Amino acid sequence: MTDTPEPPRFTGWAERPARGAGTDRPGSPRRRRWRRWRRGHWVAFGTAGALLAGAGGLGWALYAELNGNIRIDSAIERELRKWESERPPGGPPNAENLLLIGSDSRQGGNRRYGSAAGRRADTTMLLHLAADRQSATAVSIPRDLMVRVPQCERSDGQQTEPQTAQFNWSFAFGGAACSIRTVEQMTAVRVDHYLLIDFVGFTKMVDAVDGVEVCLPRAVRDDAARLRLPAGRQTLNGEDALAYVRAREGLGDGSDTQRMERQQRFLGALVKKVQSNGVLLNPARLYPVLEAATSSLTTDPGLASLRGLYELVRSTRRIPTDRVQFLTVPRREYRYDPNRDELVQPDADRLFGQLRKDLPVTVEPGRDAGEEPSRGGSGSAGEVSRGTPEDTSPPSPSASPSASSGPTFPGTTAEHGICE
Repeated sequence: MTDTPEPPRFTGWAERPARGAGTDRPGSPRRRRWRRWRRGHWVAFGTAGALLAGAGGLGWALYAELNGNIRIDSAIERELRKWESERPPGGPPNAENLLLIGSDSRQGGNRRYGSAAGRRADTTMLLHLAADRQSATAVSIPRDLMVRVPQCERSDGQQTEPQTAQFNWSFAFGGAACSIRTVEQMTAVRVDHYLLIDFVGFTKMVDAVDGVEVCLPRAVRDDAARLRLPAGRQTLNGEDALAYVRAREGLGDGSDTQRMERQQRFLGALVKKVQSNGVLLNPARLYPVLEAATSSLTTDPGLASLRGLYELVRSTRRIPTDRVQFLTVPRREYRYDPNRDELVQPDADRLFGQLRKDLPVTVEPGRDAGEEPSRGGSGSAGEVSRGTPEDTSPPSPSASPSASSGPTFPGTTAEHGICE
């Protein structure tokens, strides 16, 4: 009979080799690795601990307050479960797709931004996080894009008929659930999570990072957006930042196309500032960001906790800024109405296929980037994107999606920012 070997025994920190003994001496590779592991492994708990637990009972009260700020709309979940059989299957493991919806709701603190009939999605982006967390791609969906909107449930319980309509009507018809299903039907990409944020939430987020720097080639005046800015480099606070990303008059040609490009560049600058200023690792700077985010968010049960949101953000903090990408779905003037858009094919399907399979996408600044009047139209299919036709083979487990450039689309990155 063979003796069963004794399992490894934890010896405790007191039995570690003395300082200077063997490879554990100060400055040795082993000690450097230990310090890096300890710093990286405990960053989430250390940040939360310094911020919350350090104040004892008050700290846990703050944690509970932040956690309780996040809202779940049970009607959204109920509607999505009802149509589960029609939704696309999930993508590759660990890759995630989030639908980000900026609502123009005028309820609560948003009343100061004027009145608006009904509810609409002011901005919508489909955010794809690569499985290896080496890239993030945000795709703007124009409000006036003509799409097929499925049957949806109104807030009064009545059902709408399936119809072709401009995209932001989907939110007016049936809220976020209808927008999610419309995006999934259009792209065949499964929406794993959703985040709804209102005007107040956006302004608080910008203020929490001490504003975002922009550069303007000329002074701007937009009375409708309540925006007056001088020319040149300047830092916008929350209120001016909201007006800047929503303005049409006085910036570029006043089109929704340039407004989306401005929103993309601004969000890129915001991401770059958060990464460069170490907000996620600094408790004093992190708390205002968490308070701003949680107090104005509606999300799904999978993200509806401070821990869930923090883990999502923490998983993306090492994405290089030049791989945080922004673009708009390939589109052109709608054939029946020049004031509306329609998808350009096969470019749009190529883009959606890359996201669906967690394959690479590359963006580069378009010829009309910036706030100068547009000199060309939306372009033909050949002008919207370049690259080989969609690769229908499954992603190789040995190849990272970031290792290849993939098809190229006009867009920008967080590295490009606004003033670069």
